[in-house]
Amino acid sequence: QFTAQSRIYIYDRYGKLLKQITPASNGWDGTFKGYKMPKNDFWFVAELVDFDGKTRTLRGHFSLVR
Repeated sequence: QFTAQSRIYIYDRYGKLLKQITPASNGWDGTFKGYKMPKNDFWFVAELVDFDGKTRTLRGHFSLVR
């Protein structure tokens, strides 16, 4: 379990921040400013805060497939 302070950041291939997600949000629908993002690779940074206050940072990438 992680606290509400946890965040996930999604970036495009150029490092532009597209979305910040919290545990209470609905996630990412694959759009940016109302436009569908193309099929491509995207990167994320997840800053996970547990109930002891410890933070773990996970980095990775994924492919958006439509």
